[in-house]
Amino acid sequence: MHIHKYEKWWLVFGTATLISFLIIIGVSAFHAGAHPNNSKWTIDYEKVDEIAPFDNPGVHKVEDKDWDYEVVLVASAFSYNPMEIKVPKGSKVRFIATTKDVIHGFEVAGTNINMMLEPGYVSELVTTVDKVGEFVIVCNEYCGVGHAMMYSTLKVVDADDNSNH
Repeated sequence: MHIHKYEKWWLVFGTATLISFLIIIGVSAFHAGAHPNNSKWTIDYEKVDEIAPFDNPGVHKVEDKDWDYEVVLVASAFSYNPMEIKVPKGSKVRFIATTKDVIHGFEVAGTNINMMLEPGYVSELVTTVDKVGEFVIVCNEYCGVGHAMMYSTLKVVDADDNSNH
């Protein structure tokens, strides 16, 4: 069977394009975070309630740190503890979160706050909250039949209205 030289060029070009595409996709997937959690902080997920700071979830004002508030959060079976987080506008907040059972997501809709929570690992994120409002926290990783009902609330209030943290 005889193949015309232009057909050979197009076959070589198409094959080279396909190989280049697959290499680019593979490299970008690896660098975009498609690799295991690199958290240095691991815990026994069966004893989360006994391990500090997860034995006292909630919002805590801190002193002598690079941030103003620490939010300790535990996800489990279609709920977050605490159900409501309240911090003043302009605060630098460190979120520390883990899960007791399966992989959960922690996304504050309308912000850049987004973490994956994996059993046995502690996820951390430091950010400044600079928009007043009430933001829904959703689980963005399918975690089971009650996944759609898994939510919480982040309330960012004016600095002069920051009672009841």
